Amino acid sequence: MGTYFDTIKRSYIDVPTANGVDTSEFISATEAVVGLFDLLGTSAFSVVQNDMNGNIKELVKNEGAPGAKGRTATEGLLWLLRGLDFTAKALRRSIESDEELSVSFTKAYEVTLRAHHSFVVRPIFAVAMKACPYRKDFYAKLGQPQDVVAQKLRAWLEALEKIVRDMQQFYEQGGYAKGL
Repeated sequence: MGTYFDTIKRSYIDVPTANGVDTSEFISATEAVVGLFDLLGTSAFSVVQNDMNGNIKELVKNEGAPGAKGRTATEGLLWLLRGLDFTAKALRRSIESDEELSVSFTKAYEVTLRAHHSFVVRPIFAVAMKACPYRKDFYAKLGQPQDVVAQKLRAWLEALEKIVRDMQQFYEQGGYAKGL
């Protein structure tokens, strides 16, 4: 039957990271994350998808000094990283436990995005977390056989986590997130 990971155009596993993260490959792989939210089968995650789509922008370094106004690509990439960190932490919780997705995504939200969201946005995400499908239904949508799905999901997730760590470190070392 195959898996979701066989259908995507670019995987994080294929993104070159030896000399920094290849931007076009990274963006192409990130489009697959947006598609992954389709498998959750609820329009409640459209807020997450729209946010990620809106933040798929180009590079940081030459955009301006940290703290400068109008650094929209820097801010867009930062928010995209926050969303990817949220997604990675939710999926990591899910594959390492038997908890339902609503719990995995809620716990991941609490340690990633929540601190950056206003009291107006937090309830929207709370509704999205409650609308998660049952884990068995989500994993079934990822394909068959399940042992192959688990193997491919782990490899994909490890590559995503490495990219997020590298890019977060880049932001921290350069002070690019300052004021964002």
